[in-house]
Amino acid sequence: MKKSKKEALLIARHINSFLNEYAPSQKTRSEHTIKSYNAAMTLYLGFLETVKGVDSSNLCGESFSAQNVEEWLSWLMDKRNCSPETCNIRLASLRAFLTYLGKQEVSFLYLSNAASQIERKKVYRKKVQGMSKEAVKALLDTPDLSTKTGRRDLAFLVLMYGTATRIDEVLSLKVNQLHLTAKKPYVSIIGKNSKVRTMYLLPKAVSHIKQYLRDFHGDSPNHDDYIFYSRNGGGKMSQTAINKRIKMYAEKAHAFCKDVPLTLHAHQIRHAKASHWLEDGMNIVQISFLLDHEQLDTTMIYLDVTTEQEAKALATLEDENDKRIPKKWKRNNGSLSGFCGVKPMRK
Repeated sequence: MKKSKKEALLIARHINSFLNEYAPSQKTRSEHTIKSYNAAMTLYLGFLETVKGVDSSNLCGESFSAQNVEEWLSWLMDKRNCSPETCNIRLASLRAFLTYLGKQEVSFLYLSNAASQIERKKVYRKKVQGMSKEAVKALLDTPDLSTKTGRRDLAFLVLMYGTATRIDEVLSLKVNQLHLTAKKPYVSIIGKNSKVRTMYLLPKAVSHIKQYLRDFHGDSPNHDDYIFYSRNGGGKMSQTAINKRIKMYAEKAHAFCKDVPLTLHAHQIRHAKASHWLEDGMNIVQISFLLDHEQLDTTMIYLDVTTEQEAKALATLEDENDKRIPKKWKRNNGSLSGFCGVKPMRK
């Protein structure tokens, strides 16, 4: 077998291993991050094939050169109409793969070093669409507490708002991460890169969570069960299901409090809590720590939150509705993406 073909096979195997084995088990717990990795690889391989003329016979390390990556970013903006924010997300995902590739094959280490020097696209800070405290109260008053489902939804909303956690962090919580009988009740949140942070719970939140546990887990909960589980199979609830419930409550709450956005989604609840901490006089450094932000600049966007101004919802990842991730390597349909076992790029 020719050297070039061997190198192509090696890279294809590592692409598949990164997407379907390493990233889901070692890199991240976030479903959205996994989708981002897949989207970036799909677009990069599509670019190589359609623009650079790369196929399964000549795929090699130089296919991932800094020059190619920079041309790809320009192509994303000019031909795919991607925003600077999206380009930066795609670049971060490709860098994650190249770092993995360099660890697996030292001969490719230079690729990740070169990619790390590529400048991110300039992004102009956007104001974040927030919610007033009155809007949050209206939202929390909406679930019907005479039903188990309503009590579940309120427990979720109270927990998410009270701790300002990411939606996947809440959905990934297991019973053993709750410490409701401690002198100061708290929940242990596992964030990005498996970092653990302690978030204390107020008495009202503790009361709602205890009621929810009695309703859905009984008197002797299994400590390894997800707190918020799907009734179909017992796995954790999906983000799609939760966001549908949140939007339903937002529409009801909007009828008597116009500050509640009709398009409310889970991440805006996190935004709301961050802005309320700021309004209450909390130091921005403390807020950054509680939000599990790696960079203080990320937290600074909350300084600009106003309830009057409209802001666009967070950009969703491409193909967000497609929850299926390719499982098999070399699902070859004759294309470069098929050779690498990656979903083909949409035209």
